[in-house]
Amino acid sequence: MARIICAGLGPGDPDLMSVRADRALRTARCIAYFRKPGRPGMARRIVQGMLAPGCVELAMEYPVTTEIPLSDPAYNAQLSAFYDHWAERLAALPGEVVVLCEGDPFFYGSFMHLHLRLQGRCEIEVIPGITGMSGCWTATDMPIAWGDDVLTVLMGTLDEDTLAARMAGTDALVVMKTGRNLPKLRRALSRAGRLDAAWLVERGTMPGQRVQRLVDSDAEVAPYFAILLVHGQGRRPLALPRAAE
Repeated sequence: MARIICAGLGPGDPDLMSVRADRALRTARCIAYFRKPGRPGMARRIVQGMLAPGCVELAMEYPVTTEIPLSDPAYNAQLSAFYDHWAERLAALPGEVVVLCEGDPFFYGSFMHLHLRLQGRCEIEVIPGITGMSGCWTATDMPIAWGDDVLTVLMGTLDEDTLAARMAGTDALVVMKTGRNLPKLRRALSRAGRLDAAWLVERGTMPGQRVQRLVDSDAEVAPYFAILLVHGQGRRPLALPRAAE
């Protein structure tokens, strides 16, 4: 029976990986990771140079990403069959398998779909990781929330009315899955009165990191690893007195 370890790799910078995840990777005899067909995959890039010689690699290639609309039943059918296949294959492997996952596996991670299917079939350990959004708001050099601020995490795939309402009803804001949704997100932020306070962070903690106010960007499409942020403005500590000169 297989033993599955899902290692949360953190937001992208290998230095931000946990000691436990690092240890699991360096001693792994077999790893598995998600990727688009023909791409190396971000998870695999993060662990470059960390794997032991002879480590067996299993690339789990998505059958579909953005080619079919999320609302199309074919999208869910193909992904469901994909996760079924890999759950069967991983459960049948002898020994230990380390599954790589960017960010934290239980925070919108693809491993969740395998975790659900592997319950009761093999031993599973999940190693948490720093989320991508944490890496992004740290890149802005500003706290995301203060005091009693409420933080809301939204998906850019939501409809504009829902986005605008949620954006207006929270203190601090994170929007994931920006990509082609960027024009819609600008409109929703404007309707919510939050556009001027929004930041766009691309590839947070990774090579090519870019941090800018959204109003200063004329991009119509954001990279896959891009997050929108609005920092909370709640109860802040009083300014500290200046040291005596």
